[in-house]
Amino acid sequence: LNVTEEKFVLDTLAGCTEYKSILDVVVNAFYVQDGRYCPISEHNLYIVICYLATFQLEEMGLQHFSRIVKSLDTAKMQKFLRFLFKKKNLNTWIKDEWSHFYDSVYVKENWIDPLLRWQPKVQQLIEKLTDKLSNCTTTVKPSRVTQPKEFNLTVPKPRAIPLPPPAPLPVLAKSKPAPPSTYKPPKERKQLEEIKTKNIQKAKDLLLKANTNLFRCATIKPEKRENTLPVQGTILTGREIYPFLPQYLEVVWESVLTQYFEELQIDNIPIKLNTAAILREDALYQRKLEEELKRIENLQEGAGDPSEFLKWQKQMREKDLEEQLAEIECRRLQGKLSYEEAVLARQNVIQENKKKADLLREEKAELMHLYAEKHQQEQKEMKELVAQVMEGHKNVKQVKAKIQEYKKQIVQQVCEESGELLRQALEEEEDEYRKRYELIQQIRAIESTPSIRYKFVDLTETGGHGLFGEMSVVELHERLALLKEAQKAAEEEKRDQIIHEKQAKEQLILDKLDQISQFRAELGRAAALKQEEKKTSQPGERPMKDERILNLQKKIVEKTMERKKQAGFL
Repeated sequence: LNVTEEKFVLDTLAGCTEYKSILDVVVNAFYVQDGRYCPISEHNLYIVICYLATFQLEEMGLQHFSRIVKSLDTAKMQKFLRFLFKKKNLNTWIKDEWSHFYDSVYVKENWIDPLLRWQPKVQQLIEKLTDKLSNCTTTVKPSRVTQPKEFNLTVPKPRAIPLPPPAPLPVLAKSKPAPPSTYKPPKERKQLEEIKTKNIQKAKDLLLKANTNLFRCATIKPEKRENTLPVQGTILTGREIYPFLPQYLEVVWESVLTQYFEELQIDNIPIKLNTAAILREDALYQRKLEEELKRIENLQEGAGDPSEFLKWQKQMREKDLEEQLAEIECRRLQGKLSYEEAVLARQNVIQENKKKADLLREEKAELMHLYAEKHQQEQKEMKELVAQVMEGHKNVKQVKAKIQEYKKQIVQQVCEESGELLRQALEEEEDEYRKRYELIQQIRAIESTPSIRYKFVDLTETGGHGLFGEMSVVELHERLALLKEAQKAAEEEKRDQIIHEKQAKEQLILDKLDQISQFRAELGRAAALKQEEKKTSQPGERPMKDERILNLQKKIVEKTMERKKQAGFL
């Protein structure tokens, strides 16, 4: 290149590198919209043309620019220039995208306005390229072939060319109608609702059964009374067994257990307990003793009765429970409302889908009509192409003969080269076998020499490796014997210690049992005294249950009977 051309090339390269971000915006958009079928390898070509049109068109002029464009592919340049100099693109998204990198006023004055000013002249260049594309014809250079001479044969009569049958029109396959399950609710939802109803009814029956048989555990069958014995006549309160038992049920619990012990009339029957049960019961009595001592100390110090606080606490818990139940009911109603809304929404979606399906059927019918017309046109083109190919098959025989001769020459060359390579490979293999034979002879000579195979070992000597604490085999055996004796003595000592600990533990368990028996006797006497006081103070029968519980039980029974009647009708 001369100096001027070299300077132009270097300036273009520097400008494309500097403004690569804004040039990539235009070229990438061209690949997305108009250049979908253009190869990606020509990306840099479009960047150079975009740079020249945007930044160098004022300096180089339209004539020099048109020479560069005409030297390239006509169809590609016509498509890219038409995309770049479109007024709609320049005034809308190109200006907005370039404004992200530079000031919008600077972009409009220095880049967009010059491109719009050059747009009419460049449009003339685009029209010239379009005319060139429409008028260009592909010229095929005819191949030189041998002209054969015709034989002097009798000219047969011309045969009538049978006309091909008309191509059948494509028939649209009958579409399958939509299944009836599309417009019906799914079967799984009905099954889930049935399962849900059965589970709710089952829970209600279990609740009713639990409420009616609430104290069946307190009554013991006659055949089990012989094997079931209380723990030396002690009566556990309902609060000790069920910490969250209501106060009115605790009274019922104590009365039922007291009646049970009176019927059995058993007093202080010894029961065999394991170690865990003894320790657990001892811990229970110790905890009760500490609580009683603490209560007595609080009473001596002037502490009050916590009954009012417990009553207020119970009222507040009931209030919180009512609020929680109201909130749960509100959530249930909201869920039911959302279910109804979902059903309506699904119906609306089904109607919209029907409308869309009708529109798609109409569009499909139009497309099939266009496809039939296009297929007829393609059949005509294929017939013309077949006629051209039949004309070109007349000169195939001579071409085949040339190809066969060329293949024979290639085969001869390959055979000569393969023979030479085979001879070289045989020579190399003979040399390798000769080297291996010599190496085997040397190894056999080394193996034939005599060698000392036995070594005398002295167990009283050390190995001589130079390690700390190195010893002979005899010394090692002696040390192992000493270690075994020491280990045996430690085991005997540990065994004696375990025996002493076991005896101490047994003595502790016996002491605990004596203490537990004393506690049981005292608790039994206290329970008997308490029961006598209750009999003397309250000779009448206990009051009935709470009215709310009775009303709820009546309502549950009524609802159950009503549900069974409806189930029978269904």
